[in-house]
Amino acid sequence: MPRTTVPGEFSDTLPPNSTHRADRRIALLRRDHRPYFLKQLDLRFQQWYVNRFLRPQFEYLGRRFTFMKPWYVEVFGGPVFLGECPHVIAASDKRVRLTVWPSPGEEGFIKIGDYCLLCPGVRISAATEITIGDSCMVAQGASIADSDWHGVYDRSQPVGQTAAVRIGNNAWIGDSAIVGKGVAIGDNSIIGAGSVVIKDVPPNVIAAGNPAVVVKKLDKRRHIKTRAEWFSDPDDLARRFRQIDHEKLGGNTISGWLRSLLFPSKGD
Repeated sequence: MPRTTVPGEFSDTLPPNSTHRADRRIALLRRDHRPYFLKQLDLRFQQWYVNRFLRPQFEYLGRRFTFMKPWYVEVFGGPVFLGECPHVIAASDKRVRLTVWPSPGEEGFIKIGDYCLLCPGVRISAATEITIGDSCMVAQGASIADSDWHGVYDRSQPVGQTAAVRIGNNAWIGDSAIVGKGVAIGDNSIIGAGSVVIKDVPPNVIAAGNPAVVVKKLDKRRHIKTRAEWFSDPDDLARRFRQIDHEKLGGNTISGWLRSLLFPSKGD
């Protein structure tokens, strides 16, 4: 009987196009000294943590999720929707924060589509509406907000002016970029690192700068592979991850892992 994939099995390696390509990428990373079984236990624990502590905070959390260090993910207010096959990476110094804080008597929400990636330090703050399409990537330290969060002339006003933010499918928000209120970003478009987006960005372009402007148009003749395509066969993808992990970690021992923690050496 084929093994059924469970949420959390997409571990902490990059989604490979092939086993060979994934091997080449993993070879560049710091060596993981954990025994194979210990990594599997860690993945199962993170899966349990998400279901026990995070899932109740979401209005909807999709299946086949991957959360890395989920105890550094904060969900405040709601409703917050997170679609199928999400990949959320958090860190102790770069928490992922999803916040809904509407004006008194008003309602707001955050809706994030399927197959999306949220990296460490991402902040998404909605007073009215933030909608992010499928297969989007939001890089480390990026901030998306639909409000000023204070009045321009009345600084005691808690929310200020608001306007919905809508980000299309397969968009990529670069490292430390800021997306402001009322902005629409088109399908497939890329926002350069450190950019400040205060006006709409059309589909299929690269925008960068402060304020962000279009600096390049994408070649519509070229196919853009999406995260949805990576996850088109999630059971096979999970099987390949397990195979890679077993090849890389199968020879590791408890004693070797403890040695790497207590007496690290060059090459660890």
